Amino acid sequence: MGELTDRVAIVTGSGQGIGHAVALELARRGAIVVTNDLSGCCADDTLEEVRALGSDGLAITADVSDAAQVESLVDAVLEKYGRIDILVNNAGTTRDNLMVRMPEEDWDLILRVNLKSAWLCSKAVLRPMMRKRYGRIINMSSVSGIAGQAGQTNYSASKAGLIGMTKALAREVASRNITVNAVAPGFIKTKLTENLPQDILDTLVANIPMGRWGTVEDVSYAVAFLASEQAGYITGHVLSVDGGLIMG
Repeated sequence: MGELTDRVAIVTGSGQGIGHAVALELARRGAIVVTNDLSGCCADDTLEEVRALGSDGLAITADVSDAAQVESLVDAVLEKYGRIDILVNNAGTTRDNLMVRMPEEDWDLILRVNLKSAWLCSKAVLRPMMRKRYGRIINMSSVSGIAGQAGQTNYSASKAGLIGMTKALAREVASRNITVNAVAPGFIKTKLTENLPQDILDTLVANIPMGRWGTVEDVSYAVAFLASEQAGYITGHVLSVDGGLIMG
């Protein structure tokens, strides 16, 4: 499990949910993990777990949709470790509503947090990665970005935008030995979904060929693979982790 030993990884939005699981999985595989969240205590808590697994790291509180805060985050990582090998753009949120009822500010918020943050972070790490001629950038998209989802025009647009950005950036940096891929989770059990009524849960599961919800660990394994040496010839790819939900 040491295939990422001494690789320096930044995982945005890693205070809880999928980002938390990704940070821990990268640590299990030997990576130095920089945790990030809007809440300092969440980032610190994840870092404690990373260190309990025997890995080093930093916890940085930052709004990664703000350019100045992203610059400070990246500068802090480079100052301590001298390089950035892996970036997981996981930070994101939702403001679901039918388009006819959706306030403009909810559209702007979701595009800023889910899409602009990934653009800012990717841009900030590119020069250090290009100098080292090595990098892994993994963007957290969604099946909603592939198939669309009613009540999520803002979220679906942001996640589809991540897929387009992934493919375009992959073409730009492939010659520098930097891969850029996306992971598209389906229905994943998190704190955001655990309180849904049982009838809704049953309806959603009925549409999943594998007959169950995914776990945050399912997603973290996919991210860890794309961050590994074994995935060095994979770029511009969208890896769905959805139990077969959108196949075909």
